[in-house]
Amino acid sequence: MEFLALALMGAVAGVLAGLLGIGGGAIIVPVLVFVFEMQHVDPGIIMHAALGTSLATIVFTSLSTVLTYQRSGTVNWKVFRKITPGILVGGLLGAGIADRLSSLALHVMFVLFMFFVAVQMSRKTIASSAHRGLPGMWGTTVAGTIIGAVSSIFGIGGASLSVPFMTWCSLSVRQAIATSSAIGMSVAASATAGYMILGLDEPKLPPWSIGYVVLPAFLGVVVASVLAAPFGARLSHRLSEVTLRRIFALFVTVLGIRMLWVLL
Repeated sequence: MEFLALALMGAVAGVLAGLLGIGGGAIIVPVLVFVFEMQHVDPGIIMHAALGTSLATIVFTSLSTVLTYQRSGTVNWKVFRKITPGILVGGLLGAGIADRLSSLALHVMFVLFMFFVAVQMSRKTIASSAHRGLPGMWGTTVAGTIIGAVSSIFGIGGASLSVPFMTWCSLSVRQAIATSSAIGMSVAASATAGYMILGLDEPKLPPWSIGYVVLPAFLGVVVASVLAAPFGARLSHRLSEVTLRRIFALFVTVLGIRMLWVLL
């Protein structure tokens, strides 16, 4: 039953990864928490194990999505190369911060963040009067560090930050979503390394864990998500940019409401 739940959520996360450029962690983390509770994992480390395991799955889900988008030529590798140094630093930094935050603090921050992003994405239009380019090296590095740190803290691929940032820099929504998949892969790889290292001396983790990455749960999610991701990527090419923007805004709104419900 637990494996089926992980596989089902992995498939949903894979479709969303391909469709919206997200890593799927927003769906995977709550399911992992539920499964770990059923397995009686120590409550003090459940959130950290869920975040670390989620980020490990995003590495492979994002890779599958990137390969699909690459065939259509929509990944902007120039933007990816400029932002990656900051992303790598931010991913490690975020893992260290998350290790010191309480679950309540993470929940409150997550809800506020998701509602903010939803409002920003739903208000913007495709034809923007301001045509901005990427900031310089330092500006892009700072932006990458912030995206990497926040994504690492919440166990997500970072599209909810990187897509708005890239559209603000005048990339099309479709190109921003494709590029965010590549960025999410870097975020997840860096953050996963951080969670692995930080959890190496944790004695209460379940068997077959490498730091805060629980391998059986990781495998249950990643197989389904990798298989489903190309379907979402192909579907994105059949939808207009306005529709993609609305789907993205709706997704983060629903996610924010769900997380708010948990707090009440």
